[in-house]
Amino acid sequence: MGLAATAGLALAATLCLSGCANLGYYWQSMTGHLQILQAARPVGDLLQEPQVPERVRTKLALSQRIRDFASRELQLPDNPSYRRYADLHRPAAVWNVTAAPIHSLELKKWCFPVTGCVGYRGYYDEAAARREAAELAQQGYEVNVYPVTAYSTLGLMNWAGGDPLLNTFIHYPEGELARLIFHELAHQVLYAKNDTMFNESFATAVERLGGERWLKSQASEAAREEYAAYDGRRRLFRALSRATRERLKAVYETPGLADEAKAEAKQQIMAEFRAGYEQMKAASGIPPERWRGYDRWVREANNAFFGAQAAYDELVPGFEALFQSVGGDWARFYDAARQLSKLPKPERHQRLKETTVG
Repeated sequence: MGLAATAGLALAATLCLSGCANLGYYWQSMTGHLQILQAARPVGDLLQEPQVPERVRTKLALSQRIRDFASRELQLPDNPSYRRYADLHRPAAVWNVTAAPIHSLELKKWCFPVTGCVGYRGYYDEAAARREAAELAQQGYEVNVYPVTAYSTLGLMNWAGGDPLLNTFIHYPEGELARLIFHELAHQVLYAKNDTMFNESFATAVERLGGERWLKSQASEAAREEYAAYDGRRRLFRALSRATRERLKAVYETPGLADEAKAEAKQQIMAEFRAGYEQMKAASGIPPERWRGYDRWVREANNAFFGAQAAYDELVPGFEALFQSVGGDWARFYDAARQLSKLPKPERHQRLKETTVG
């Protein structure tokens, strides 16, 4: 599952402001991001070069139509981001590490300058991410290492060319490519420090609403059908995993329940999750190979997996209802979301959970 294929906030742009509590980590973050910037070239130039493969050329041209649409129709920032392209010659931009206690979905937090505290730690080298995960596992955490195909620098690097398009996501289906660009640009509109769930749910709402508009008004019938199949699998899986997450949360938060009882209930819930996944695949009529991207997720799923997933969808219904409440006006929606971000974290979350589609 592309759990965080659509996000992860870059730290590299602000690491030089740090008090250098972990100099080695900050150094790899800064140099890793600079290498991406150095590899990026203007899309306009690449479209004129005959040696660029036609498949890449077609996607780059599509990306620019999507980018124009983002600013023109969704009122997302009109700046240098996603006007350049870099081939990193690897499958991910970064690898994120998440960790959660054995009987909790609350992710371990790492704190950084400017961006505040977030529930993951990103590495530009997969081996380094796995070493971090191994250390956390030794401390008793359940851990997850997953590839991130794109991230946002919150607009802080637009002076240096902005966030580039990458080979890690450029070949996504049209609808998913549009959603990813909308999601990452949304992070440049609004960012609430120390609140990953609010930030990612906001960006996910923008990507869903914007993606729906793109597919309806700009995409071909073939692209709409391709995306419907792609998103259909995702929706089925998210429904199953969301229900599992809620069951686990209820067990972990049951007052007075002994750890032994929690462990037994957890084992049963996870067994039913995996059995339910196999039943879902069989009943879907979708060829098994189309589910391959989810198979590893299910096989290795733990608290760190489910905790990270919650950040991306927990508050999305509230944001979508907020969009409807302002008549689908993007400027008013962004203003309303900014006003929510000024509230204390518990209050902003509660407001969104109480907001429903009318």
